[in-house]
Amino acid sequence: MAIAAKRIQQPVSNQTDHDEDIRELPGSHILCEALVREGVELLYGYPGGAIMPFYDALTSYPSLHHVLTRHEQGAAHAADGYARATGKVGVCVATSGPGATNLVTGLATAFMDSTPIVAITGQVARPAIGRDAFQETDVLGVTQPIT
Repeated sequence: MAIAAKRIQQPVSNQTDHDEDIRELPGSHILCEALVREGVELLYGYPGGAIMPFYDALTSYPSLHHVLTRHEQGAAHAADGYARATGKVGVCVATSGPGATNLVTGLATAFMDSTPIVAITGQVARPAIGRDAFQETDVLGVTQPIT
């Protein structure tokens, strides 16, 4: 599913009337805005189909630096290590299904040690949820015991 979004010239977080303008943005840009407003500077991740709108939006946010990992599990562990080393929240990014489940070991490690990390994953289209869609996994159900 392709998502057409107008490319923004300047992130809303750099403009003066934030709340008015943010309602006009696609969800992927709103997510980037939220990360900027929360002071996130560094993200670790591995792109895939369902998370691509977020990756496309990242190009409009130069203050959000992305580190491409070789595997989603590496992204979760890198976010955990970043949070431990800096005291800031670590952020990891993966696609839906197997990409999301590959984050689980790193999320569990962070959970057990009370390290603050946020995992952002893609998801299949809403109408396809519960219909055994390609790369569909109950990510909330899988991660609930470790979040």
